[in-house]
This record gives sequence, C-alpha cells and structure tokens, in this order.
Amino acid sequence: MKKMKKVLSLLLVMAMTFACLTACSKSNNAGNGNDKGGSSTVSTEKPTLADYGSGTIKIWVADAAVEFTQQKCDEFFKANPDMAGYKVEIQPTGEGEAAGNMITDVQAGADIFGFAQDQLARLVAAGALMPLTGYYENFVATSNDAGAVGAAKVGDTVYAFPITSDNGYFLYYDKSVVKDPSTLEGIIADCEAAGKNFYMEINSGWYQTAFFFATGCKLEYTTDDTGAFTGSNITYASKEGVAALKAMINLAKSSSFQNGSSVDKATNLAAIVDGTWDASAAQAAFGDNYACAKLPTFTVDGQTYQFSGFGGFKLLGVKPQTEQGKQLVCLALAEYLSNAETQLARFKALEWGPSNLTAQADEAVKSNPALAALAQQLAFTIPQGNYPGEYWTDATSLGDDVIADKFDNMSDDELMKVLQDFQALEQSYAK
Repeated sequence: MKKMKKVLSLLLVMAMTFACLTACSKSNNAGNGNDKGGSSTVSTEKPTLADYGSGTIKIWVADAAVEFTQQKCDEFFKANPDMAGYKVEIQPTGEGEAAGNMITDVQAGADIFGFAQDQLARLVAAGALMPLTGYYENFVATSNDAGAVGAAKVGDTVYAFPITSDNGYFLYYDKSVVKDPSTLEGIIADCEAAGKNFYMEINSGWYQTAFFFATGCKLEYTTDDTGAFTGSNITYASKEGVAALKAMINLAKSSSFQNGSSVDKATNLAAIVDGTWDASAAQAAFGDNYACAKLPTFTVDGQTYQFSGFGGFKLLGVKPQTEQGKQLVCLALAEYLSNAETQLARFKALEWGPSNLTAQADEAVKSNPALAALAQQLAFTIPQGNYPGEYWTDATSLGDDVIADKFDNMSDDELMKVLQDFQALEQSYAK
C-alpha cells in the first residue's frame, strides 16, 4: 500500500506539473513544448525559462559510460550558462538494474537514467518517466530510426530519448574455419569438421525468437498508456511454430553446438551468435580471422528461413519533477545526451551503435564490421516491445527442454501440443 501511495503521489505531481507548464504564457514557453490546449497543433519551439533555479541532477548510466557522460554534461552546462546553477551527480548503474531500482523507489531514483527498452512499460506504470510532448516528442520522432522511436512509446505517447540502436545479435565467426556464413547447415558442417564449437543461447527468450520469428510466428503484446498488458497476438501453436522448434532441436543435436552467448565464456570457439558489446572480445579471440555477418538461413523439412529475432534499443528517461526549472533542465540535458553529435561521439568512445539517423550515416559508423553486420540483420528483426516477466522464464524452460533432448523423438503432433501449452500460458498473462 505504501508503494501504491508513492506511485499515485508521483502521478499526481506529474499531472500538476503538466497543468503548471501548460498554464505558463507562450512568451515564457515553459512547458514540455506542447500547446495542444485549444487546437491540434503541436509546438516545436524549445521550452525555456528566465530562471531555471539551481540544484543537483542525479544521472544513472552504465559503468563504461560514466566518464563520457560527465564530459558531455560539462559541455552542456558550458554551452548553456543560464542552466549552470545545476550540477550533476553521475552514478554507474546498468540499464537492467536502473529500471528495477527506479520502480522500487521512484522518489529516490535518478532524475535522468539509461535503460533497456523492454523495461519501458514497467517504468511508465510506476510513474518513473516524464511523457515527452511538443518539441521533445518531435525531436525524438524526427531524429531517430523508426525502430528506436517505436521502442520509446507506450501506446501513442513518447516516454524516452533513444540513444542506441545496437541491442541486437548477429554472427561473429572465425573465417579460417567457417568458409560460408550464409547458412546454418554450412556453419555447423565447418565447425564439426574442424572440431570447433558453435554457440547460441537457445534457452533465452531473447535469442530464441530468432527461430520463431524466422518462420513467421507472432509474439506480441499490447499495453495501455499505464503499461498494463491488455491483449496478445501469439501464434507459436502453428505449423510455423513446429518448424521453428524442430530447427532448435536439430541445432542442439550437433556435436559442435554449445548453449551460450558470451565470447569470454566460450571455448574452442569458431562461431557465436552475440552482440556489439562483445566486439572487442571477439576480435581478440579470432585475431586476423575475425569476421562478422548477419545471421544465416536455416532449413527445415525442405523449406529455408532467414533467422530473425529481436532488435533492441537503449533509452534515456527523465523522471517527473516537482520543480518546473529542474524539469526543463533535465529535458534539455537528456536531449543533448541523445543528439546526433553526442551519439556519434559515444560511438567513437564506446562503440555504441547510434539510433540517430545523422550519426548512423557517418562513415566511421558504416565501416564498423560489427555494426555493419547488425544493420544487415536488423532488416530481418522485430523491434522488441514490452513482455511480461513470466515470458522470459517460460522461454528458458522451453529451451532447457530442447537442450535436454526432451523433444528429440516427438512427432509433429506432439511438438504442436508442446507449443499449444506454451502459447496458452503466454496468452494468460494479458487477460
């Protein structure tokens, strides 16, 4: 009950803040950039104040990004002396950890924080994110790729600033072993012939969708503006689902298969399905034979499919504030930390792949092997939406059963029954 009171209190504060900002004169332009009051026109003027006040802005970013973020904050306040009454306190907090911490205690949480887009619905429901309207909504919508913009929304409302479009997976491989990375069957044959290992984490709900989305299965949930799950579109219990499950079973039977997705934990490695965060480790592991490619195709019962999967994004959220000046400074700072120049600088410093369209067009970004492979793969993926926490546990169980050879001798009808049970369980979370 105490937690619910805190959430309701924060939502009330947010509503009061909106009322205050909207009531401000247009000449003062102190809102979130939204003057929908009596018309359908959305202002694209950047909101400003004569006096922003002073204080401390707490920021949570990944450990690797702390120093970079401090430098960019220093630049921001130097360029905006009218906002220099604020100082920043930057704390290392991973994108997954940040969401959990914010939900536990929004009031004590960061004013600006990075998080993975699959946490968006939970954060909205907890009242931990300031909705972006007017100028800032337009900034997000026009500056970033479509997947990143969609990832920042719940319903039709934008709640965050995208900062990366690189949270997906593709293939790292040793080109002295894998001669043609275009087919899974060819990769497996090369690995088996060389006595080397192929790694893919098939008991992960994130990587597992590479099979099911490839064959045409759906795994979608709808949410309302509070983040509550209101419906689902799940088609795993289908001939397409059976084909995907059979592909997982076939892969797990290979002597070269190892379940995993971390280069540092891999042994005797020749190929791995992994992400850009492991680029340096993969280069070190493969040396001169380092290579990257989109995920391959696979064939089941004579039909060939292109591996698909989730595309993911990192977002920057702003917590609702009770002080008008601090709210506007936080919004302006979050915009700066997510604009084209900062995203390109972040790529050069940390190799995080930009979501900003201008930064994506930079030659340094386009020539990066890992990001180039990811860009090719993202053409076949589905932006990761919001999923019930139970889904991830259920997907792990399904993958564990595949790895344990539980389904090896089952008929198609028996596999269909497995998927019918799985689908019914996932649908139950949105009733």
